[in-house]
Amino acid sequence: MKKLTTLIAVIALVACTAKPTTEKTQNLKTTLTKAGLQDKIKGGWAGQVIGCTYGGPTEFRFNGVMIPDSVSIPWDSTRCLWYYQNAPGLYDDVYMDLTFVDVFEKEGIDAPASSHGMAYATAGYMLWHANQAGRYNILNGIMPPQSGHWLNNPHADDIDFQIEADFAGLMAPGMVNTASEICDKVGHIMNYGDGWYGGVYVAAMYSLAFVSDDVNFVVNEALKSIPAESQFYQCIADVIAWHKQYPTNWKQTWSEVQKKWSNDMGCPDGVYRDFNIDAKINAAYIVIGLLYGEGDYAKTLDISTRCGQDSDCNPASAGGILGTMLGYSNIPEKWRKAVYPVENMDFKYTTVSLNDVYEMGTKHALQVLAKNGAKTDGESFEIPFQEIKPVVLEVAFEGHFPVSRDKIDKILDRKNQELEFEFSGIGFVLGGSVQKLDQNSPEEAVVQLEMTIDNGAPEQFSMPSAFSKRRHEIAWKYQLTDGHHNVKIKLLNPTPGFNLKAEDLIVYASKMPEKSL
Repeated sequence: MKKLTTLIAVIALVACTAKPTTEKTQNLKTTLTKAGLQDKIKGGWAGQVIGCTYGGPTEFRFNGVMIPDSVSIPWDSTRCLWYYQNAPGLYDDVYMDLTFVDVFEKEGIDAPASSHGMAYATAGYMLWHANQAGRYNILNGIMPPQSGHWLNNPHADDIDFQIEADFAGLMAPGMVNTASEICDKVGHIMNYGDGWYGGVYVAAMYSLAFVSDDVNFVVNEALKSIPAESQFYQCIADVIAWHKQYPTNWKQTWSEVQKKWSNDMGCPDGVYRDFNIDAKINAAYIVIGLLYGEGDYAKTLDISTRCGQDSDCNPASAGGILGTMLGYSNIPEKWRKAVYPVENMDFKYTTVSLNDVYEMGTKHALQVLAKNGAKTDGESFEIPFQEIKPVVLEVAFEGHFPVSRDKIDKILDRKNQELEFEFSGIGFVLGGSVQKLDQNSPEEAVVQLEMTIDNGAPEQFSMPSAFSKRRHEIAWKYQLTDGHHNVKIKLLNPTPGFNLKAEDLIVYASKMPEKSL
């Protein structure tokens, strides 16, 4: 297999000197044995767990800065087992993947988006950001794809689907367009625009890792799945260009990414803060790890981790992509032996183990291959060639620029049932949450609110106190007429033992403020 994929990479490299990449691959056919396919699928899932585990100790502890070389990141054969037993929530990107894999297992590979959406919305695990906003939407009747749309989801550009899209690439070996179709169905449950593109791109790299062992080829070729007009494409294209300019200095490329792409426009938790869960900058860290890692497993994990921010999910993606490329049997023993003790243990919130998903993933890949007309003699499969096509252009928060972040710090309760504020701009997000006041309060409550903007028609919505059902922000509205606005939020059902705390107000204008230029 290695000789075959090396030959493919050589053919691609030679052809590239004379023709565009699209032309050079149009007649390419790749054959995999069933055993080779399963080895790569195992490598993808195990690699994801290994990378997630390695980056676990530093997750969001280094925001807006690189993790210094002086900070030692521990690794030994017990690391995965320790997290499985003591902090299983670390693997949220894995058990989120498994939610969708399980739906395909139960309903078939053509399972609708509604089934995937309901499965994750009603699952027992905790969620944040775009995932939780999407869950809230579904539980309140806003189904996909509208559940992920930026007008309904202030976290639409966040990393969420990017960390959960591994399954789509692993289901579609060598067939990037098919992986993108799967992403269209699932990724719009919680994301839109750049947030969706993060998953499409990661899935494309997984898909290509089945048919090439050239990291540079995979990183570049996968980008064809993303519209060139998008900021996501431009960010990754910049990383590729900076890698060529600084081929031995990943830290210089990181600095260039930080200077150009570190301003978070969407996620309310990251606006005007060092914290950045935006998909494109975290995808840039995946690509930095892959390009500068040069196929070396240890270097790839370490660099993608030391880029900071979501430093467990980014090496999970990089480790899974490289694990697919290498195959499970070729992941260095130092790293692979850490998964041995946990391969038969179910991930928390699931009844699925790594050993289970190795088998399920192989079965689903074979089904997708058959659906796409793959020729087989029972042991080998000829992967149908697909000329990669970009997905549709989506732009979230277009023409919206954050201009201020101010503390509101107001409490709504039985004594104070109305909050009023004013701003100038075209949109806002008001952060906050329902608070349980003491141990004697009921376990849960659902606060009912009414919002009016400029004395217009009132809009009513609920805010559950339960963490798994919560509304991630109190209120938001985009695409308002540019100008002065008055917002009133009224508490409709004051509830003993609970109050509503309004926190930060983010205001958006139609132009970037001078101070941000």
